[in-house]
Order: sequence, then structure tokens, then C-alpha cells
Amino acid sequence: MAVLDKSSPPRPAAARVAGRPAVRIGPFSVVWRPRTVLVLGIGLAVLVLAMALNIGRGDFPISVGEVLSVLAGGGDAGQRFIVMDLRLPRSLTGLLVGAALAVAGAITQSIARNPLASPDMIGFTAGASAAAVAVIVLGGGAVEFLGAAGLPVAALVGGLLSAFAIYGLAWRRGVHGFRLVLVGIGVNVTLTAVVHWLLVVAGITEAARAYVWLNGSLNGRGWDHVVPVAIALAVLVPAALLLAHVLGGLQFGDDTARGLGIPVDRSRTALLVVAVGLASVATASAGPIAFVALVAPQISQRLVGSARPPIAVSLVVGAALTVVADLIARTAFGATELPVGIVTAVLGAPYLLFLIARYGREARG
Repeated sequence: MAVLDKSSPPRPAAARVAGRPAVRIGPFSVVWRPRTVLVLGIGLAVLVLAMALNIGRGDFPISVGEVLSVLAGGGDAGQRFIVMDLRLPRSLTGLLVGAALAVAGAITQSIARNPLASPDMIGFTAGASAAAVAVIVLGGGAVEFLGAAGLPVAALVGGLLSAFAIYGLAWRRGVHGFRLVLVGIGVNVTLTAVVHWLLVVAGITEAARAYVWLNGSLNGRGWDHVVPVAIALAVLVPAALLLAHVLGGLQFGDDTARGLGIPVDRSRTALLVVAVGLASVATASAGPIAFVALVAPQISQRLVGSARPPIAVSLVVGAALTVVADLIARTAFGATELPVGIVTAVLGAPYLLFLIARYGREARG
């Protein structure tokens, strides 16, 4: 039997956790995963390239090198105006919205232990959409009075109300992932019907505005659309990263997580608030962009090879996916520009069918 020598020197800052090297920084320790770092680096490179290509395409084309030069502070006055004032806000809104949706999807899929449990599948986004459409259709001068904060506040309230309604309906001595998905789909259908009713009773101007918004569009986005999502990400993503350590324990179920000392209900509620806040503000800024919250975490999980969707990688993948989809929507059909939500739906629907078929095969065998 080995005897512990109390006079032995303290453990070094670098140790090993479950067969992996770990680095300790003060009271925190980080597991070193080279594959995750590699995927993050490649994802960031793809994101920068997609941003430069998206910003450079238009009636006045600008090369990738010139776009990067302008972003670094160079370029002439005309290029700076086109990039900084006209095109960058749209691409930056797409980046931030995609990142927010992907992080929200990673959290909800981890909480429910189900890859189908994304905010746009289980009703969170539908709640935000219903509230935002109600403000557009019934609010009268509310949007003009509240300014840029009107839709984000309405969407956040609607998303939170729908999330807690779904959570309460799904609660049966705990929340099972399959029950959460089923209840969420039912609430999603109900809220979608509410949105359609609002469109029927709306005036033609309000209905047209709501229809464009419901398809998920980045057209006409300015810096006033960037700011709310940027603030939400600055506040909620660090909170998600701090709370991410409990997601691994929640994967084993409530009883096991409690045995590990995790305050299950409190942790799940805090994570749910973070996810709903991100999804609601993203939905208010660009409309309900479909399937980003579903697909990006699953792609990230498979690229990294982890047991659950990684938050940081999901953020980068979701941002890159949205910017690439916006580039396709703007350029693939000549002068006709599609809403970005249509492109993400075309890309994400086959993956949803794949997930459903895979679950069916697992259930049968």
C-alpha cells in the first residue's frame, strides 16, 4: 500500500485529468484538448474568410485583401464607408445571431440529453416570435417609442414565458429529455398558430413587415441591430461558460447529478435562462433563423468528438454557418436576394430528417 508523504512538494500547475493534461490557473483548471483547439482555430479561419467574402460582395465589389485592410484601419475613404457603414453591420449581425443561437442550442440539447431539443424545435423561438409579431402587429407606436430595444425586450419576455411554461409542463419529478421535446413541439405548434392568427388580423403593412421578419432576414441590418445581440453575448456567453461544468454531470440524469453534489434544479434553471435569453435576443434581431441552433451544436460535437455539444466550438460553428448562409442567400441567385432563414432551412432540414431516422433505428434495435 502506498503511503502519502505529507512532506512531498505540492502538485505542479499542469496535471492530468482522466488521462488528459490539465492546466491550473489560480482556482480554475482547464483540460487541454488539442483537437478542440484545432477545430476552434479552423472554425475561426473559416469565419474570418466568410466574413470578408460576404462584406466584399455587392454592387461595388471589394477583394478579400482590401476588406481585411479596411477592417485593420487601412483602405481609402470610399472603401471604409462601404465596409464599415453599409456592409459590416449586416455580416456582424449574422455572426452574432448565429453564435447566440448555437450556444442556446448547445445548452438546451445538453440539458435535455436529446439532439432534437433546440430552441426552434421546442418552442423557445416560437415564444419569442409570437411576442415580437404581437408588438409589430398590435403594438401601434410601441416599436417607434421604444426604439431598437422594443423587439428584443418583447422577444425576451415571450421566450422566457414559453420556456418556463414548457419546463413546468414537462416536469414530472425531474425533466426527461423525450418529454421536454414532446411538450416543446406541442407548445411550438400552438404558438405558431398564434403567430398566424396575428398575421390574419394585421394590416397589410404590418403583416408584410412581420412576414419578412419571420423568414429570418439580415437585410437592412445596421449597428442598432448589432448592439443588443453583442450585449447579450457579452453577458450571457461568459455565464454559459461558467455554468458549463455542470452540464457533464447533468448528462447522467438528475439522481446521479445530485449524488455528485450538483444543485440540479438551480443549475438547470440558470442554464435555461441563459439559453432563452440568447435565443430570444437573436430572434428579435434577425427573425427566427431556422436550424442553426439544431445543426451547429451537433456538427461541433462530431468535430470535437465529445460526449455533449461544446459551447465554444458551437459558438464559432454557428457564427460561420450563418455568415456562409447569408453569403449564399445574397449571391447564389443573381439579383434575387433570399432571406437567410430560407437557406439555413434548406441546409438544416436534411440533417433533421437524418436525426429522426437515426433515432428511429435506435428505438427499433
